[in-house]
Amino acid sequence: MDFRLTSEQEAFRREFASWLENNTPTDFDPQRFRNYDTHEDLAQAHRDFQKRLSEAGYAGMNLPVAYGGQGRSTMEEMIVTETISRTCPELRAPGVITFGMAAPTILVCGNEAQKAEFLPKILDGTHIWCQGFSEPNAGSDVANVSTRAEKDNGHYVVTGQKVWTSFAHLADYCILLVRTDPGAKKHKGLSYLLLDMTLPGVEVRPIRQITGEADFNEVYMEDVRVPESMLLGKEGDGWKIALTTLAFERAMGDVSKAAAYETNVERLIAMARQVRRSGRPAIEDPVFRQDLARSYIEVMTLKYNGLRNFSNQLEGGTPGPEGSIGKLLWSEPFQRINEAAVDAQGPVGQIAEGSPWSVQEGFWQFGFLRSKGSTVEAGTSEVQRNIIGERVLGLPKDSSRAARSKE
Repeated sequence: MDFRLTSEQEAFRREFASWLENNTPTDFDPQRFRNYDTHEDLAQAHRDFQKRLSEAGYAGMNLPVAYGGQGRSTMEEMIVTETISRTCPELRAPGVITFGMAAPTILVCGNEAQKAEFLPKILDGTHIWCQGFSEPNAGSDVANVSTRAEKDNGHYVVTGQKVWTSFAHLADYCILLVRTDPGAKKHKGLSYLLLDMTLPGVEVRPIRQITGEADFNEVYMEDVRVPESMLLGKEGDGWKIALTTLAFERAMGDVSKAAAYETNVERLIAMARQVRRSGRPAIEDPVFRQDLARSYIEVMTLKYNGLRNFSNQLEGGTPGPEGSIGKLLWSEPFQRINEAAVDAQGPVGQIAEGSPWSVQEGFWQFGFLRSKGSTVEAGTSEVQRNIIGERVLGLPKDSSRAARSKE
């Protein structure tokens, strides 16, 4: 695929970039590290921004008009996503699950009533979604889900616990993986529900992170009555639909993360010209220059791997296990680029935001701490390498894992 934009696509990119410059919230400064003091303020800014996108005809570029989309091309959706990720990713942060996972899964696997009900409210900012897959005993082993859902008079009665649920404290709905047939093999007895987070019996408990924030959560469900109409697909199809969700997460995510990381590399260069080590700017330090070169190369590798997968979609393909390559390419370099930045600052690298001596408002200190979760969230690096080995390269399964999969 030729990754250069056509003249028409480039004109659209300039048109959207111009609109974006004039339509970000008045209290938003793209040069600031963080613009909002609370998650609630950020969520409201996200909803308002998404509504503006929708009203201007830039939300859901590749989704059908009948569901609130624009009925245009996937390429135009990529341009919009990449431009936002490059300029104001903070405004999209609460919608990472909503747009990267919930919306495409509902579009592909939902019935007409579900698509008509949820997709327009996703696109206009009414709904924020979270993902209820991981559990205390089912983190990277998603199929080990024990949250149960039992049928009762037109409802599924759900009881169980989810953990590491991003933005659950802000979410209106949750894509929820549950066990409806405890007697079946663990991959076979799962179903996929759309959970209203305001239902009685749902409790959200934020988890404080080393960054000081709490955007991960535990979600407890006790006899929550979910209407049968909120079953996505067929009962027992949960594992297949979950794989669809995770594949979509990878497809557009690599391109958007690469765009955000390119901006970070530019910020890193500016920082290295500002701080001094051994009496000279850090940018002149030969060891740091090697770190900087490596960071740039890794971002470009992520970008073009994402575009390769994206071109497969444009040709009618569907996201597959090769998406695990992208997960490694964004999570591990994210740690390295933040480590390089903090190291380049020398002693002041210990100073976080809130101090007049902090560099770039403590951007890199926050990133250094936050990046430690990157190789755990969305599937650990170890699990991703197993997926690549077994499902992409066709290597044999580890004998102990193969034995467990038969249980």
